[in-house]
Amino acid sequence: QVQLVESGGGLVQPGGSLRLSCAASGSIFSINAMSWYRQAPGKQRELVAAITSGGSTNYTDSVKGRFTISRDNAKNTVYLQMNSLKPEDTAVYYCNANAVVVIAVTLIRGDYWGQGTQVTVSS
Repeated sequence: QVQLVESGGGLVQPGGSLRLSCAASGSIFSINAMSWYRQAPGKQRELVAAITSGGSTNYTDSVKGRFTISRDNAKNTVYLQMNSLKPEDTAVYYCNANAVVVIAVTLIRGDYWGQGTQVTVSS
């Protein structure tokens, strides 16, 4: 129904930057919010940043001023620019989309997840 493909993770030194991308494809009628979550080893998955189709954003306190979420509605793609990275940002980052899909002649809203991309911040 909806496939989310993430890219851009990797290993970076403290203070460095990375840009994550997540492209959505499939039987998409519309996408409402798109979000980035992360899960560190032994911890629960947490919301990092979210953006509505109109461009309103919100961030978890620990990344405010360092991370920026944006989206290209024409490409069904969301980005996460991560600057001033810290070791505590190390986690698997997951893309989420709240989307309406077309199944036969029916519109169905659901939440969809990407496979995750590893971000490691270490010297």
